Amino acid sequence: MIRFIFVRLIQAVPTLLGVTFLSFIIIKMAPGDYLDQLRLNPQISPETIELLKKQYGLDKPAIVQYIKWLKSALVFDLGYSFQYHAPVTELIKERIGNTLLLTLTSGVLSWIFAILLGFLAGFKEDTWIDRLIKVYAYTFMSFPSFFLAFILLLIASKTGILPVGGMHSVGFEHMNLFEKVIDLSKHMLIPVFTLTFVSTASMVRLVRSSVIEVLHSPIVIFLRAKGVSHWVMIKHIFKNVMNPFTTLIGYEIAGLLSGAALIEIIVGWPGLGLLMLDAVLSQDLFLVMGGLYIGTIMLLLGNLVADILLALIDPRIRERELS
Repeated sequence: MIRFIFVRLIQAVPTLLGVTFLSFIIIKMAPGDYLDQLRLNPQISPETIELLKKQYGLDKPAIVQYIKWLKSALVFDLGYSFQYHAPVTELIKERIGNTLLLTLTSGVLSWIFAILLGFLAGFKEDTWIDRLIKVYAYTFMSFPSFFLAFILLLIASKTGILPVGGMHSVGFEHMNLFEKVIDLSKHMLIPVFTLTFVSTASMVRLVRSSVIEVLHSPIVIFLRAKGVSHWVMIKHIFKNVMNPFTTLIGYEIAGLLSGAALIEIIVGWPGLGLLMLDAVLSQDLFLVMGGLYIGTIMLLLGNLVADILLALIDPRIRERELS
């Protein structure tokens, strides 16, 4: 397993380099930069702007700038934010926990609900329960997550049941631990519900089809003929269903990260999504690159977790990868 993980990490390096290089080149190809905004300020002299360009290395060719940035990024020195006047690493540290709180919570809930609903639909094939679950899956697979978030925010603003936007209420720092947990949970409900509802819809179809396929396989028919108990049947079906479902987890992590960024912007959640939006709008080169770098690493780690789970469930995959 250690060798399997090592191989996967080595394979992730070209992906990380490719994503960061293409992102850097595209950003540099865009017209203008952050210093253009300073040029509009008559109080800042052209000499000062030129000094800043040299200080940040922006006077060098793009490929030289990228190599310099990459050397620092490898030790997680992601440069200095023009807009916030602070190290990019510190800014990301402040926000990454908030993003992970949303993505991990919604990811675990989506995983659980997809398995439960998928198994229920598979075992109740062609019944009203199966049809109801399929209606939910097909509806919310094509339902934009941002639109659902807008609807939930509208309901919350009209009813006052849940707070609208942000992560904490006023006076959060003066609350006791229990009150802080309750307040945070209330603020999390809308973004987590939105991400979970949409993500579960796309996964439940795969679980359902896998369950039905296994139920009609010769081995299950044989086990039924032998009079094997219901729980042994479920255990056998679960193990076979998890293979394709676990493979999908890696793709779902990408969807959750991109979806979380959009939802964060809509509900005002102080995570990486909102930080990246500010960075892009202000053309803050190092903050944009730092966010993309950390986001890519999170995505690669998520896919690694999915690969490890798949290798644990089916050792044949691990042996095939290492052969």
